[in-house]
Amino acid sequence: MVEEFKDIIAGLEQRIHLYKSKLHDLQKKREKVEDEAKTIAKYLELAETLYRVEVEKAKPVQPSHPLATESRDQSDTILLEKTKYSGLSVPQAAYLLLKESVEALHAKNICQKLLEGGVHLRGKTPITSVAISLSRDKRFKRVAPNTFKIIEETAILPDKFPTKEN
Repeated sequence: MVEEFKDIIAGLEQRIHLYKSKLHDLQKKREKVEDEAKTIAKYLELAETLYRVEVEKAKPVQPSHPLATESRDQSDTILLEKTKYSGLSVPQAAYLLLKESVEALHAKNICQKLLEGGVHLRGKTPITSVAISLSRDKRFKRVAPNTFKIIEETAILPDKFPTKEN
């Protein structure tokens, strides 16, 4: 009878291990699909923006009409904003962003603006990834928790110039 219980327990342990393994595999697949869905959503948004820009360009333009040039300028601005940081690394894009910013920005705001500008962020916690990336780069200074600014580039002069001693 003890042997039967041991066999039952061993069988249940195998099932538990099998179910845990399957659950882990499915969770990995779900994460991959979610990442792909986010990427496709960004591409869709960009394609729709490009589409609107091209449709605006294809409309007959009356040069004397002031709204015609304004509409085209707005389309170009929208397109530029969507691809502003495309192809750049997180530190490169963040440097450009903070250089334009008057004040220090929190990693959440930086992350949001980088995503809007076309930077592809991977990982489960993109805000943390941005914060870590910037804290490791010497061009950035952390001024508060997860809040960064760029370090001003100033010439550093020594207090005393070296003198030749005998």
